[in-house]
Amino acid sequence: MVELELADDRLDAVFHALADSTRRTMLQLLSHGECSVGELGAPFRMSFAGASKHVKTLERAGLVSRTVQGRAHVCRLEPSALAMADAWLSYYEGFWSSRLDALEQELRRDAASRRK
Repeated sequence: MVELELADDRLDAVFHALADSTRRTMLQLLSHGECSVGELGAPFRMSFAGASKHVKTLERAGLVSRTVQGRAHVCRLEPSALAMADAWLSYYEGFWSSRLDALEQELRRDAASRRK
């Protein structure tokens, strides 16, 4: 039960982090390689503190790790949290696919019966 709650909390944190377009763009930048916090904030013309706040949200979700190299805070994408969210979404993709397949079959039966 505790593991399920931890997984739910982690998934909540991932979707919370992904709910913000700035953080999604930061993840996209990190998909090309490591970036400093300053580099992640540059496209938004935000301060280091503002960018760092977004990075902290991404870190709490497990989407990003940060290392300090001298004065630079270097961020790296951590794909395992995205894989967990993808697995959760995949279940519902299968659910809706089967529902839509059933609807398609029913519509075809209905169309065939109208032709007769």
